[in-house]
Amino acid sequence: MSLSELSSKERSTLRAAAHSLKPIVQIGDNGLTPAVLKEIDTSLTAHGLIKVRVAGDDRENRLTILEEICTQLNCVSVAHLGKILTIFRHAPQHTHLLADAKPVLERSKRHPKEEYTPKKLAAAGKTIKDKKRKTTLKGNDELVKPKKPSIPVRKTATKTPNRTTRAGSALTLRAGRRGR
Repeated sequence: MSLSELSSKERSTLRAAAHSLKPIVQIGDNGLTPAVLKEIDTSLTAHGLIKVRVAGDDRENRLTILEEICTQLNCVSVAHLGKILTIFRHAPQHTHLLADAKPVLERSKRHPKEEYTPKKLAAAGKTIKDKKRKTTLKGNDELVKPKKPSIPVRKTATKTPNRTTRAGSALTLRAGRRGR
């Protein structure tokens, strides 16, 4: 399994699964010895997804160690953050780790001459034409327009014995007073 065999969604899912893991194997100053490789192989067989801590400050050395591990043990690098390497080996008993990684579906594309439909209307199975169409058919194929709801008329100013009150919200009243 090479590095390119994991999709970005699978890699993201594996990184999320490895977030709570602690490093199982530590590679010391002696580097990648056969005993360390055997321990990494045993851990990958048992867990499928592991973290390995590499001692030393040389980034290039860590990258070569990661490449060696991946080629010799037939595994994939999931992440390399600082001195921690996250490694995954695909096996039938470890498919639960990739269960959340769903394939990315292709987005629906609108053709240039096709009319735009908002998501809410598309979910209801309607188009903008259906929304714009306000007329309905009556029994004898007569077109009848629906009646508009009547809006109550508000008085703009009323006289009370002591003062004049105006209708409107508090904001409009305050804005009107500032203008005086």
